Amino acid sequence: MTSCLARLGGFFLVVFLLVPGIAYTQQAGDQTAAAQQQMTGSINGTVVDTSGAVVSGAKVRLTSKDQVPPQEVVTGSNGSYTFANVTPGDFQVIVTAASFAPKTFAGMLQPGQAFEAPPTVLGAGEANVVVQVGSSVAEVAQAQIKQQEQQRVIAFVPNFYVTYLPDPAPMNSKQKFQLAWKQSIDPGSFVLAGALAGVEQWQNYYSGYGQGAEGYAKRFGASYADSVTSTFFGSGIFPALFKQDPRYFYRGTGSKRSRFMHAVASAVIARGDNKRLQPNYSGMLGALAASGLSNTYYPKNERGVGLTFENAAVGIGTTAAINVLQEFVVRKLTPNASKSDPSRAHPSKGL
Repeated sequence: MTSCLARLGGFFLVVFLLVPGIAYTQQAGDQTAAAQQQMTGSINGTVVDTSGAVVSGAKVRLTSKDQVPPQEVVTGSNGSYTFANVTPGDFQVIVTAASFAPKTFAGMLQPGQAFEAPPTVLGAGEANVVVQVGSSVAEVAQAQIKQQEQQRVIAFVPNFYVTYLPDPAPMNSKQKFQLAWKQSIDPGSFVLAGALAGVEQWQNYYSGYGQGAEGYAKRFGASYADSVTSTFFGSGIFPALFKQDPRYFYRGTGSKRSRFMHAVASAVIARGDNKRLQPNYSGMLGALAASGLSNTYYPKNERGVGLTFENAAVGIGTTAAINVLQEFVVRKLTPNASKSDPSRAHPSKGL
């Protein structure tokens, strides 16, 4: 900046020496205006949704006739963005984010100005026409669920309730019940229930069931019933009522501590269908409801209100432990797990 001013000062001196006073004044004014025109400014703003929640990861693109090439930034965790060193003049900003309709606004930046844009409010609707390659939210979610249904640990154990996509489409109520049904009737679920019943028989858990084939059949029935009721209550009924997503959202990045905390917190904090974090009513009430229903088929000495709450707490703790395994171990054992988005696999569909 100092060298620039020095060159301008030298230019003004030459003009003063060669031109009469009036001509000098006019040319000096022209040069000052030109210098001001070249003073860059900045544009700052925030992106939110219709509920007022910030939208992180949104792409913000700045274009103007003097800004070549266009600038593009991504909103941070607080939904804010900043463009620095922007040439003054007319500009246009286009904001896009997955599952939201794009938003465009224009303005004029004065030399040296720090332009504070009003919050950009993104709404749903035609967003899926622009961002999701012409498909509706339900269609995009269905394509992603189909991919989840291919996820199996060691190519056998179903791992349907984990999504490896950074921003999956929310499931509707019908899809939540359909996935719960497929999880319940999957052969892997029967094998796991049978294996657990075998361990319980070997250790003589729930001695009221007895031993032998009859005892094993009762343990198998109870184990499978536990699996089905917890799946339907925690991943179907309550998620549909509270509009929450029953899946675990794999992070895969960040420090080990942050990933561990994310996994544990996911047992008590859920992602709503509106993509906002909220208490995991679905998971906690699902565990409580499944434990309460087990009083109808467990031995009498394994029933009671105290045991119901105790089993529900154990269920929540087990979910947290499974989430930790999902975050650090299971991904490596699931060959069909992918972060690719099937809804974007056919660009020939057009916008």
